[in-house]
Amino acid sequence: MSATELPVNEIFYSLQGEGYHTGTPAVFVRLSGCNLKCEFCDTDHSQFRPMTVDSIVAEVIEHPATTVILTGGEPSLYPIGNLVEALHRAGRRVHIETNGTRTLPASIDWITCSPKPGGEVVLDRCDELKVVYTGQDVESIARQTPADHLFLQPCSGQNTAQVIAYILRNPHWRLSLQTHKLLSIQ
Repeated sequence: MSATELPVNEIFYSLQGEGYHTGTPAVFVRLSGCNLKCEFCDTDHSQFRPMTVDSIVAEVIEHPATTVILTGGEPSLYPIGNLVEALHRAGRRVHIETNGTRTLPASIDWITCSPKPGGEVVLDRCDELKVVYTGQDVESIARQTPADHLFLQPCSGQNTAQVIAYILRNPHWRLSLQTHKLLSIQ
């Protein structure tokens, strides 16, 4: 892979399945590779194709949605600033899903931070904080990562009742479900 290419795991068009924008049509650009090793990760990071910014944008604009979600793995492992700017020039709004352990280009339109075990969040703000709940102290996570919207998400759908009970006791959190998995869409 050359210095001007990004490791693209997949590009696909679907509905955002989680968090604040659930149900919104979006083009997902999933980059391969991550700096954390979460046991519940569902991405095969060994699979990718090297792509230039121009080839990524060309594939993205084949779809009618104006929202593009950079995801992974961890997309901030790579120099994505040129991709963000090229997507903006193509009339797209750029969202990112990140574990928050690395700095991001300031020009990203919407930041979803989903902190994971073993990673220290370095972001000073995000639009939404989405915590995969495994019983950890989510209030301290929320204090450390200022966000406009707080979401708790069951871990692989296994502890939904526990998450609902927590939210009912702590109504400043909202429920995020992996609706794409419930609907059997990508």
